[in-house]
Amino acid sequence: MSFKDLNLIKPILKAVEASGYVEPTLVQQRAIPFILDRKDVIVSAQTGTGKTAAFALPILQNLFDKQDAPKKGKKIKALVLSPTRELAIQIQKNFKTYAEFSNLSSLVVFGGASIEPQIDVLKKGIDILVATPGRLLDLHKQDYINLDYIETFVLDEADLMLDMGFIDDIKKIERLCPENKQTLLFSATIPNKIEELAQTILKNPERIDVTPTKSVAKDVSQVLYYVPKRNKIELCLHLLRNTIKGNVLIFRRTKFGVNKLEQTLLKNGYAVNSIHGDKNQSDRQTALNKFKNGYVKVLIATDVAARGIDINELDNVFNFDMPNVPETYVHRIGRTGRAGHTGKAYSMCSADEKSYVKTIQNAINVQIPVETEHPYPLDPKAKPIVHKKQGSKYKKGRKSEASKKKKKRWY
Repeated sequence: MSFKDLNLIKPILKAVEASGYVEPTLVQQRAIPFILDRKDVIVSAQTGTGKTAAFALPILQNLFDKQDAPKKGKKIKALVLSPTRELAIQIQKNFKTYAEFSNLSSLVVFGGASIEPQIDVLKKGIDILVATPGRLLDLHKQDYINLDYIETFVLDEADLMLDMGFIDDIKKIERLCPENKQTLLFSATIPNKIEELAQTILKNPERIDVTPTKSVAKDVSQVLYYVPKRNKIELCLHLLRNTIKGNVLIFRRTKFGVNKLEQTLLKNGYAVNSIHGDKNQSDRQTALNKFKNGYVKVLIATDVAARGIDINELDNVFNFDMPNVPETYVHRIGRTGRAGHTGKAYSMCSADEKSYVKTIQNAINVQIPVETEHPYPLDPKAKPIVHKKQGSKYKKGRKSEASKKKKKRWY
């Protein structure tokens, strides 16, 4: 899916592209259509899943037709409440970035900073206000903020606001806004108090849950590298030399792939072993024991051979090839991060495996973090290489003249 598929308008798509984003994250794919339809939404998602853009982009689009200031100056039409000044600053920065090709203006107000500059901008009029609850109520009391024209009200990091004791302030602010507004609630978790709050301030909300499913090992940190297929071996060697610490179980899709990688790593001086379906049980067991006991640090395996491998202290899992079945991915990375230990799961994805990544992320409800700082980056627009099969130059059922001559006659 691309941002175009989310029915975003050109000026916003242009700003998104300028920021370097190519594909929407899971939370963006699910939330943007509902927010564009002006539905109330509850989203449970961790920080770092791209949720700011999930509400910023549709809010900007919904306000786009009203971006030019009327004679009396601009009125605040969208309000985003944030628990901390750092978060508030970050959110407003995002709004500014995505509004680059429009006349929509935004401002951030928070306590602990001089109030005068904030008042000056408010007097001129803005479209979008990002605020911490205390400073917002302060400015409202002094008549510098008018919430009568709010069309969209966003509560970000609602569970953190609850922990910080802002719940009464939130209710007060919500009552100051018009009744027919759209309300969006974002929270990493949905405890009972947040559920109760949601029931009082949201109308028939759509629920979006992008918290990891229980099946994904919570002690495993995942990372994804986009790399051209031809550079996978080089990147693998680069990561083994510079990034991966401790022992590593590398998964490949085929026996041929396992053997090929084993030869390459041996040539590069690695103590390595492999297990796959063509090896007999005693060879597999020997390889596994050597790995478990630390004689070899690298074990390469196919999925079939890896069934039932139980290594309590496995530091890393490495997906050299992305599996095309999400359950296989969960099964693979679940080999590490066991019995109270933490583990890392590295994955390499070439252009032809992108669809596998999407399926996996949808199934496990996690946006796998992408590492772009490496020597072999994949061009985001790269298309899979399609190998066309060469047809035979002979017509079917016709023997060549040479083979006819060679044929020994029985008579």
